Amino acid sequence: MKRVVMGLLPILVAGSATLEAHAFLERAEPAVGSTVQTSPSEVRVLFTENIEPALSTVQVFDASGKEVDKRDMHLDRLNHALLRISLPRLEAGTYKVVWRVVSVDAHVTNGNFTFRVAR
Repeated sequence: MKRVVMGLLPILVAGSATLEAHAFLERAEPAVGSTVQTSPSEVRVLFTENIEPALSTVQVFDASGKEVDKRDMHLDRLNHALLRISLPRLEAGTYKVVWRVVSVDAHVTNGNFTFRVAR
């Protein structure tokens, strides 16, 4: 019995490592739920795994639901877990960042967060 348990242990460990291979939001700039005093020039979203940019999106919307980003999302050249999207000068208000990413291992995750510009 001990041999069976010991034989299954590597399989269980490998299986749990596979479950952790999804790209989840690690941090963002502006930070999730933050209030910034001036309009940011871009939104940077860092994930826990490398991202497949051709299959991923980041969009920024104003309070009325209008997309306000410059639609130029791209993967950072040095960090393949970091997506960036440029912003025009934003007015005071609350903005919603919506993301959907595919990690390089083909797992899909998505979510959203808000930040506020206070002037």
